[in-house]
Amino acid sequence: MSTALALFNLRPNSKFRWEGENYSDLEWFDETIAKPTEQEIIAESNRIKAEYVSNEYQRKRVAEYPSFAEQFDTLYHGGYDAWKATIDSVKAKYPKP
Repeated sequence: MSTALALFNLRPNSKFRWEGENYSDLEWFDETIAKPTEQEIIAESNRIKAEYVSNEYQRKRVAEYPSFAEQFDTLYHGGYDAWKATIDSVKAKYPKP
């Protein structure tokens, strides 16, 4: 997946087909945009993977935050401090790296 995303990041709006896993499987149809090198694709793919790993805390937080309806209810009934305490507990559980 990250390889295809790497191609879209490197050459947006380009025309290609990639049916396989090797660079030699990449068919480049765009005459106006240069085909990226294998090294460019690998570097961008590695960057995407590293970004995904480093943002794991965000995905975990999203899964544990209360729904917006629950957050609004907490704000209404408990006020800002109660809402902030709820959010801060999730943030403390999954801190930024």
